Amino acid sequence: MRFFHLSDLHIGKQLHHYNLHEDQEHILGEVISYAEKYHPDAIVIAGDIYDRSVPPAEAVSIFDDFLTRLCGMHPGIPVFIISGNHDSPHRLDYASRLLGSHQIYIAAKAPEAEGERLKKVTLTDSYGSVDFYLMPFLKPGYVRALCGGDLPRNYTEAVRTVLEREEIDTGRRNVLISHQFYTGTGAIPETCDSEVFSVGGIDNVDISLVQDFDYVALGHLHGAQKVGRDHICYCGTLLKYSVSEAGQEKTLHMVELGAKGTPVKTERLPLHPLRDVRRVRGALSEVIAAAKTENRDDYVSVTLTDEIDPYKPKEQLEKAYTHILEIRMDNERTRNRLRFSEDKIKIQEPLQAFSDFYREMQGRELSEEEKEIMEQVFIKARGDM
Repeated sequence: MRFFHLSDLHIGKQLHHYNLHEDQEHILGEVISYAEKYHPDAIVIAGDIYDRSVPPAEAVSIFDDFLTRLCGMHPGIPVFIISGNHDSPHRLDYASRLLGSHQIYIAAKAPEAEGERLKKVTLTDSYGSVDFYLMPFLKPGYVRALCGGDLPRNYTEAVRTVLEREEIDTGRRNVLISHQFYTGTGAIPETCDSEVFSVGGIDNVDISLVQDFDYVALGHLHGAQKVGRDHICYCGTLLKYSVSEAGQEKTLHMVELGAKGTPVKTERLPLHPLRDVRRVRGALSEVIAAAKTENRDDYVSVTLTDEIDPYKPKEQLEKAYTHILEIRMDNERTRNRLRFSEDKIKIQEPLQAFSDFYREMQGRELSEEEKEIMEQVFIKARGDM
């Protein structure tokens, strides 16, 4: 049984103020090309299809085109999709029954009532059957009703509650698709700036719950990695979604299950993004000289090391690079300022801090109406403290 393992597409995401729709269309097109070449038995997408719960129409169109092209292949390739913490279960679940007739299986909501179970799809190869269990992102509050009305103590207990009800036959080959933060046996997964977890690690799920599966296809973390066992894997994102991911190698994971009890084989197929995300460091003249025809369109984070501030560095850099994410200075003067500055830290008013953040993320100022709404939010928040 051979299948592709994808996750965290984050369609609709922006990188700083740059729209990534061309980059995402390009990389999903490469996944289509690999599907045409290898024709896997299934494609697994382990959550975070979209970057936010209400995706823009452009993002929905990109994913729709991707699924349409997959459905057009002959013979058809089953696609298994679960919701992640960025997805809206209700929106993702739309038309799921209709899509199921085209071998696109969507599990958007975790079981919440006594009669509900995880969605399970069984495929067959020369070694027999493989059961795919689709477990969407869940929080303890989602499964309260399954615990007699009591709130599970943590995420591990919540996931345990859902899995134990399935009475999974471990004598068969089983694959779990899950979107959670798994840790265990001393293994602490590597995270990056684009991932946020609760203080104290309360989001963690212990891998002991899932180690009996033959393969665990995980989503949530953007860096490809194994968690404690070779068969429990985060495949990572197809694209780099933050500067902290600049050093990562993004690949498409092709997984092969043999007979029950044999090791899982994973091949990482190379990906070729439309634009890379890179860090560039050096004096201004060196950084400009490093710009070549093949890399000048990359998304670059620039750190200048000139001891004397160069003249209009941003304007000079924009002539060499088309997609500048940020420009930083790192020299003796800036290091001394951080080390020895006696200036008092200026704490911004909440509205000003939010306005600056909004401008950075959206590339525009708040409207007057939006400012009024946020002012009321902060007034109410201060009243609740």
